[in-house]
Parts: sequence; C-alpha cells; structure tokens
Amino acid sequence: MVKQLIVGDAMHELATTRRILERLPEEHMTWKPHVKSMTLGGLTTHLINLLNWQVAIFLYPEFDLSTVPLRREALERREDVLEEFDANVVKLQKLLAECDEKTLGEEWTLRNGDHIILRQPRAIALRTFGLSHMVHHRAQLGVYLRLLDIPVPSIYGPSADEQGN
Repeated sequence: MVKQLIVGDAMHELATTRRILERLPEEHMTWKPHVKSMTLGGLTTHLINLLNWQVAIFLYPEFDLSTVPLRREALERREDVLEEFDANVVKLQKLLAECDEKTLGEEWTLRNGDHIILRQPRAIALRTFGLSHMVHHRAQLGVYLRLLDIPVPSIYGPSADEQGN
C-alpha cells in the first residue's frame, strides 16, 4: 500500500507538471519577471533537472551536487523540454515499478562534497527533494505564465483560466 501511494503521488504530480510544460511559450524562454529570477527557460530546465534527480534517487545510493554543473544550458524549445521530460518520466516509472518497499526504505544521501545536505529513506527523498521541490518550481512557472498572459492549466482544481471548462 505504501508503494502504491508513492507511485500514485509521483505520477499525479508529474502529469500535472507536464500540463504546465505543454503551455511553454518558446518566444519568451529568455524572459524573467525580476532581475533575481531565473529565465523562463532556466526555470523550465531546472524542473527537468529535478526529474533527473528523482531518477538518481533510485539509481544511486547518493547524489553529490559538487559533481554536476550548477546550471546547465537552458532549453529553448518546448519540444525539447517535453521530450526530455517524457523520457525521464518513463525511466522513473520503470524504476518505481521495479522497486519494493525495502528499496523505498533504504537510506539515500544528498551531499555537496563532504557536506551532507540530507540523508533520508528513498521514499521520503523522492517526496521532499524530488516532488515537493518540483511542485514549488512548478508553481513559480504558473506565475510566469500568468504574468505573460498565458492560460494556466488546472493543477489541483480549475484555474482562473479553466473555470468554465
């Protein structure tokens, strides 16, 4: 039952994230709402990276942020974003299907060199470092769309743009 809950939660959040990614306006990928904000393309690429990291939770016993670039080049095309997102969802679905409750309970570590950021069971790391982190940035992406006057899709209920649909 625990695995079923975890898989259902992950697939729901990923499907919701895909709906918002489908609305990406390619002509605004370099836009940002504030000087301290990421560009639209940068934020979108960060969402893709978070999905890569969710996959890593099940592939490796730890993830060392010091071994990956701080920022990767921002994706510029919606098609590229959706292609990478979909490919990684398939990878994560496969890993979740193959894991058992023992695997979900195994300790996973996020570090930056010698500094331990978190050490949690894989199931909790998936929810906090993976999904909750993704939900946070997905919400930011919703604000970006709103500021660009692009209809925001339903997330946990109808959006202001979809109330009549």
